[in-house]
Amino acid sequence: MSYIAPDEKGFFGEFGGSFVSETLIRALDELKIAYAQAKNDPAFWAEFNHDLALYVGRPSPIYYAERLSQHLGGAKIYLKREDLNHSGAHKINNTIGQALLAKRMGKKRVIAETGAGQHGVASATVAARFGMQCTVFMGADDIVRQAPNVYRMKLLGAKVVAVDSGSRTLKDAMNEALREWVACVDDTFYIIGTAAGPAPYPELVRDFQCVIGNECKTQMVELVGRQPDVAVACVGGGSNAIGLFHPYIDEQSVRLVGVEAGGLGVETLDKHAAPISSNSPVGVLHGFKSYLMQDENGQVSATHSVSAGLDYPGVGPEHAHLHKIGRVAYTAVNDDEALSAFHDLCRFEGIIPALESSHALAWAIQNAPKMDKEQIILVNLSGRGDKDINTVAKLSGIELG
Repeated sequence: MSYIAPDEKGFFGEFGGSFVSETLIRALDELKIAYAQAKNDPAFWAEFNHDLALYVGRPSPIYYAERLSQHLGGAKIYLKREDLNHSGAHKINNTIGQALLAKRMGKKRVIAETGAGQHGVASATVAARFGMQCTVFMGADDIVRQAPNVYRMKLLGAKVVAVDSGSRTLKDAMNEALREWVACVDDTFYIIGTAAGPAPYPELVRDFQCVIGNECKTQMVELVGRQPDVAVACVGGGSNAIGLFHPYIDEQSVRLVGVEAGGLGVETLDKHAAPISSNSPVGVLHGFKSYLMQDENGQVSATHSVSAGLDYPGVGPEHAHLHKIGRVAYTAVNDDEALSAFHDLCRFEGIIPALESSHALAWAIQNAPKMDKEQIILVNLSGRGDKDINTVAKLSGIELG
């Protein structure tokens, strides 16, 4: 298999593209040209890799979760520790790359959308690093459940704009960020946080996040002498997952598993955020075509997840394509299973994971006992869980002072 995507129009098979207003076509064309030039410029990648090493702290290690593995029996579980990156998640890999593009294009201001707050923090971080103004749009409900990250963004100098429309979550934050970009396109760069949006965003976000999978391919050989049997990651829009999966696509011996947010159950109409697992129809949202949760009238459905970062009704177009061609298996983990996995990693390994990452971890916990003891599951631990302790405490009936 030789996998090449997207095509020149930004489509991954039938998914992707640029479904935007005329106002944004010029901005997207400008971005496509700038990225095409940067992609072929060794100096751009040298600066990117310099900051990943000395500012972010890469490579992030792979850790053998020995006590958890022994408790479960069966396959060994290894964790790619993206939670150890500067700012606490994989998001910084992408924001470094996009901020360097913004600087290259002469933009003085960046905007971003955020759900769990990690992309907002990462965007505010790089804006401070490169001396840019930063505005972050965040759903009003997410501002409440991710208060620590909101304060971190403000400490870093960002303006945080609460979005009260719609479901007051990630979808609506992205809507507002796109509206702001239309109004301020001349001096503003939109740092999209996930592998979604109009072309070329799914491709460039993937390319910046591929550092995850590329490191894994080297590190696994160094650690155990071979690649894992399974590589698993959580999927909302899907940036951490595509960063892990893409370098492994042509490695047919490695099974790839994407875990969506099952919420209160994929059998419910709007109490989950799992468009692939719930067999959602294809639609267009935020400038791209993909599987999209919709009601009987074709309107975008409400969503629910205990993890704010997975609370999105669509999925990145490359994930949709990988599902359709059968290269990646997509499934869902519900809120209770993710919370249980969260607590298991805390108690067995002394690591507090993000609730997003806990979905991938839950899949590993469920499936490791069914596998041989010589088999290996590699979990992308996409972020740390400091931001989620208020949510977890509240769900546990504990009030923090």
